[in-house]
Order: sequence, then structure tokens, then C-alpha cells
Amino acid sequence: MGQKVNPIGFRVGVDHDWRSRWFADKRSFGDLLAEDNLIRDIVGKKLKDAAVSEIRIERYANRVRVNIHTARPGVVMGKAGKDGAKAGADVEALRKELAKKTGKEVYVEVTEVRDADANAQLVAESIAQQLVRRITLKRAMKRAQKTAMDMGVEGIKMLASGRINGAELSRTEWMKEGKVPLHTLRAKIEYGFAEALTTAGQIGVKVWICKADNYQPRMIKRERRDRNASHA
Repeated sequence: MGQKVNPIGFRVGVDHDWRSRWFADKRSFGDLLAEDNLIRDIVGKKLKDAAVSEIRIERYANRVRVNIHTARPGVVMGKAGKDGAKAGADVEALRKELAKKTGKEVYVEVTEVRDADANAQLVAESIAQQLVRRITLKRAMKRAQKTAMDMGVEGIKMLASGRINGAELSRTEWMKEGKVPLHTLRAKIEYGFAEALTTAGQIGVKVWICKADNYQPRMIKRERRDRNASHA
């Protein structure tokens, strides 16, 4: 029987960093770990429509720094003019709520994800959302596959399990293009998981994306090339 290993945990310390960066003794480790989960739950529920790909947490004494990686920073920050609020009011409200729940000084940073169509977590969530809207799985996978390959990734693999398209029996379907070497530690593998709550039941979606070491989204390469040409 095949043994499945999380690709991110498998590569921590090799080319992936910890998503929570802090040190604690045995007595306080459990409480801080539970607090990290609480922070991720609050941010995930508040920003469920903001395309959040990752939440990184750092601790310094009695301070907590939360870095939110999102493809829609404007949704996270909040726009000016909303009930007379200034720009950034939403993220400030989130910071206050986290500070109240944890009882610590909290700083919230927002980092923009430029390549949302080549980010494994965001691709998995996109496919899950399409399944909820009753778009067929094969169509959603083909669209995600083409868009990711157009962004310049080396390979993409997608897998979905459950009562796909409302079938009576659950099954597993998958699609792959390019190379995704999961056993090669030096390979830059991104992994994402999302769940679609459909009327027929729950469908799990997994996505693996392999990127080159010098990977840059093709749209960013094009912008840089156009900028250099205008300065020449």
C-alpha cells in the first residue's frame, strides 16, 4: 500500500520554510500552537473570499506578526469610502480582533501574490468553487491546467475525490501535464488542498505544481521586458 507524504512537510528545511516561526519551551509550546491555529481560523473565516494562499506567523516576546499572502490585497485592506472608512480599515479591524482574542500585540502585513493562476492553493480553491457552482470537474481542471502552463510552470497535477458531478458512487479523477517529481527533494513543488461542499456531498481537491528554480510568471517577465525597452 502506498504511503502518502505531504509535499510541504517533506521539504521543510530543504527548500520550504516553516509557516510558523518561533521558539518556545515544553510548557508553553502547546498553548502557542493552539493560538496559531486560532489565528489561522479567524483569518480564514474573515477573508474566505480574499484568495488567501498562505498565512505566516512570527513571534517576538509578547508580539505576533501575521503575514497574509493574498491575490486580492484590496479586499483584505478594505477600500476607502466604505461607510466613511479610510483605506486599510478592514485590516485594522482584523488586527484588533486578533489582539483581543490572543491578548497580545498583533501586527498584520499583507503580501500580494502575483501569480495566482500558478499558486497550488489558489488553484485548488478555484476548482473547488467551480464545483460548488456546478461546473463539470473536467472542464474546471482543463482550464486550470492550461492557465498554469501558460504562466510558465514546469508541470501541474490535479486530483479530486468524492461524488464527482453528482454521481451515485464516489470516485477519483486526476489530470497531469508536464513533470511533477514528488520524490525529488530539490524539485520546487507547491501543494494545495481545498474542499468543495456540493449538494451531492464533499469533494476534496488536491493540486501539485512544479516550478523551475528561476521561475517568474510570464506576465511579470513581459512587464519587465517592456519596461526595459521603454528605458532603452
